[in-house]
Amino acid sequence: MNITRQLQAYQENQITTADPGSVLLLLYQGAIDSLNRAAMHLGEGDMADKGKCVLRANDIINQFLASLDYEVGGELAQSLEGLYRYMLDQILFANINNDPDAFKKVASLLSTLKDGWESAVADQRKRMAQGAA
Repeated sequence: MNITRQLQAYQENQITTADPGSVLLLLYQGAIDSLNRAAMHLGEGDMADKGKCVLRANDIINQFLASLDYEVGGELAQSLEGLYRYMLDQILFANINNDPDAFKKVASLLSTLKDGWESAVADQRKRMAQGAA
């Protein structure tokens, strides 16, 4: 098995065995990485790879939108919906106008959200560990 296949197998195993909080954080990081790579590919003039990265980031953010639970999340879910829709608009703008700064802006917003989710996931794990003890 070559190194690429081994890495893919490892990544697939990491996702399929992860708890929901870990999967969420992996998705955020995937979107951030995709947007940063889109900006890099744009700078290199590699429009095909820029497009692939844009599609991946769009897919992840659309999945975030689809998974919002308005009954449980209430006002927070509504705020996240607005933010995710803004991000999608900014990605579209960046893609059409070849604006790497707009890609980086959305990546920064996602990083801020990821930081918040990391804290929430850590708190949840701590509560679960204390309950199990």
